[in-house]
Amino acid sequence: MTIIEENIKRNTLPVMEAFYTLQGEGYYQGKAAYFIRLGGCDVGCHWCDVKESWDVNAHPQLTLDEIVTEAAKHPGKLAVITGGEPLMHQLDELTNALHNAGIQTNIETSGVCEAVTGYWDWICFSPKKFKAPNPAIFEKAHELKVVIFHPSDFEWAEGYAAQMAPECLLYLQPEWSKSETILPLIIEYIKDNPKWRISLQVHKFMNIP
Repeated sequence: MTIIEENIKRNTLPVMEAFYTLQGEGYYQGKAAYFIRLGGCDVGCHWCDVKESWDVNAHPQLTLDEIVTEAAKHPGKLAVITGGEPLMHQLDELTNALHNAGIQTNIETSGVCEAVTGYWDWICFSPKKFKAPNPAIFEKAHELKVVIFHPSDFEWAEGYAAQMAPECLLYLQPEWSKSETILPLIIEYIKDNPKWRISLQVHKFMNIP
């Protein structure tokens, strides 16, 4: 039995960290949110700033009741499930429990997993070059957020934009370590292609977690 199968049987999930802060990126930028970072990821982005999340076995197992009880302590009734790659896990029961507690459910995912589990109020799909996504994510995503690391990534972003549902919001975000050179390119690109919006990691500018 795999660790993920064991988690389903025990009704637990590996939680690397959970904290109350402001959403720093995308459509919900600036909103108070409780982040639940699940352990486990096999995508392998070299610029990932939370590589310590990759090992699914390295994080404490919390019951769904424990996770939701902590989330419900905060006045901002918005939970953002992130990782790692959160869709490595079966998330139907977690999202049901959060909804029952009056908490909105958002997820940030690379979409690479075999199934899109969970009942989501908002899905942010952020594709990665290192592993192709499951096409099922295209019609489900509310937001496409593409991290731009190199000028060639604009063409790559357009390839995904063409596959998204018409109502999906489109964001371009500079990779943090390349912001000085990439941000001006994104600004000019959006001026020429106004279907896109810009996403900035404002929490890093403000030095908040």
